[in-house]
Amino acid sequence: MTVAVRAARVLVVDDQTLYRTGLASLLGDDERVEVVGQAVDGADGVKQAAKLKPDVVLMDIKMPNVDGIEATRQIMEAVPGIKVLILTTFETDSQVIQALKAGASGYVLKDSSAAAIVSSIVAVMSGEKVMASAVANRVLDMLTGTATPKEFYDGLTNREIEILKLLASGMANKQIAYRLKISEKSSGSTTGLRRSSTP
Repeated sequence: MTVAVRAARVLVVDDQTLYRTGLASLLGDDERVEVVGQAVDGADGVKQAAKLKPDVVLMDIKMPNVDGIEATRQIMEAVPGIKVLILTTFETDSQVIQALKAGASGYVLKDSSAAAIVSSIVAVMSGEKVMASAVANRVLDMLTGTATPKEFYDGLTNREIEILKLLASGMANKQIAYRLKISEKSSGSTTGLRRSSTP
């Protein structure tokens, strides 16, 4: 007997009208997703998230008034059960860690296919965290000191930095938990990310 899986209720937050409406339309073509709303900036995203209570918010990171990081923080405080997936062109390195610390469940690149974004939505719905390979590689560069100054991860504990390095190198939560002799839940709840092979 096949059990029907409920479609993920998604809110798209982006200040670029053409991208936002286009993405919403493409996602709506997939039976695994139900786009329940669109928001024009971070402040509107926080308001719509509280009203609509979607399963997943696709959040642009660079927006006027309230940016994606602050909007993510406010949403997680107001409605903790919502998953936030950051949409990015990955132009600003420091924002990667800031968004994760704010409670985001991961990153997808704006030029990803609709199918890849849907797969990421499904993954975070099941409790996983995701990161596009290009972002994971950049994070690894940052954490090993080959890209940007150390300041970008200020505020993380040594253990969180260690976990993030292992995640960015492609290790799964179970492998990290075994290697560091911690529970899998601990590795996942700290900075656990599933590396996405789809750009």
